[in-house]
Amino acid sequence: MYQEHFGLNRPPFKITPDTSLFFEGSQRGAALDALLYAINSGEGIIKVVGEVGSGKTMLCRMLEVRLSDDVDVIYIANPSLSPDNILHVIAHELHLDVTNTMSKVDVMQQIQTHLLKKHASNRQVVLFVEEAQSMPIETLEEIRLLSNLETDENKLLQMVLFGQPELDEKIAAPHIRQLKERITHSFHLSPFPQDDTLQYLNFRLRAVGYKGPDIFNRKTAGVVKKYSNGLTRRINIIADKSMLAAYSEGSHSVTPAHIKSAALDSEFTTAIDKKNVMFAAGCSLLVSIALIGGYYVGQHNQPDQQLVNNKVAASLMIEAAPITPSSNIPIVDKEDKRNLVVSRVDERLYQTQQWLKGAIDKHYSIQLFMARINDHKKVEAFLRRIPEILDLNKVYIYETSIDGRVWYSVLYNEFSTQGSAINILNALPSSLKASDPYLRRIGSLKKDLTSMLAKNHRA
Repeated sequence: MYQEHFGLNRPPFKITPDTSLFFEGSQRGAALDALLYAINSGEGIIKVVGEVGSGKTMLCRMLEVRLSDDVDVIYIANPSLSPDNILHVIAHELHLDVTNTMSKVDVMQQIQTHLLKKHASNRQVVLFVEEAQSMPIETLEEIRLLSNLETDENKLLQMVLFGQPELDEKIAAPHIRQLKERITHSFHLSPFPQDDTLQYLNFRLRAVGYKGPDIFNRKTAGVVKKYSNGLTRRINIIADKSMLAAYSEGSHSVTPAHIKSAALDSEFTTAIDKKNVMFAAGCSLLVSIALIGGYYVGQHNQPDQQLVNNKVAASLMIEAAPITPSSNIPIVDKEDKRNLVVSRVDERLYQTQQWLKGAIDKHYSIQLFMARINDHKKVEAFLRRIPEILDLNKVYIYETSIDGRVWYSVLYNEFSTQGSAINILNALPSSLKASDPYLRRIGSLKKDLTSMLAKNHRA
């Protein structure tokens, strides 16, 4: 609601990455240029390290925007993948025809053949690994082995590891020194100092249409820096709530008290001056009232996320139970049951097409599993059981073709941030984790579906 109050076209401080609001100050623009150069040079492994909320994901998105059209980008967004699964996941992202029963040697051979074809057609492939600090060392070692794929002059696969400082600690271990030696470029995203914090705040406001006097000055930017530690995600959260507090008072300027109340509301500080506690608490109450009234931008997905978490948690109590027909469901013969399930699949196929039309390319979904189109048993069991575990209305199925074979790809939900998707992924019960689910970008799903629809149309 404060957007109209301040004359803004859209929210200035969303925590989801928006490449149109990329701030090139505080060495972010220089880091982007250096990363582009490093990728284009095509040598070794690149590492980008920064604290939580320092802007790694934004930098990753900007790389995708700035890379040339002859570069194919694939993502590994699930840090918990085991070394036995990582190659299969990469092969799937490359749209290769691999199965879970294939050996790692066979999968690696398919990946190498595919990359050689890409190289022959003058295309480059880049692998982005996010949250790399959470990957098991054995999985990182499997990724390192991919850097061995090369021609006489060029690497066939360029890799960029994005991670928190723990990544540096992990690769410093002596038994993984081979990975460290393959890293040819390292970048560190430092927190914003006070002056850069001020420039960042005013840049974001001007970028969304603000035309008045600066809402933040050097003094208030210093307070934001103090409570955010110069981390962009925290800066965004504090700035957003500070402006909401100012709006709640009918003010067109943000004061240090507004910022302190925002920091208190966000639990970013425990050291607010005693003389300001009551005032800060009052401002925090105004913020909370505005939140309850629906004014706080960007939180509309949280109730849904909580519902998913509740369902997943409840599923932990029943995941070991066998799937048996309910006593109040009429017995049907096998043919009728198969037709019933097929109709459910058809409904999900249609709903998926409708969903993807409005889904945002940079959002995420969770791919739960894949099944051959003639393998009804797995889909049947899944569709019977899933209402007990997850929201069936957010289960999507689409057909995809891999080397001429048609598969069902079964997905769950749409997530605006990678973090929210990973939280749900990690909370899935073991019955679903057994199929090695992982994150997919919506944009990639749209490409799969468009390709399949085009093939069906030609047929």
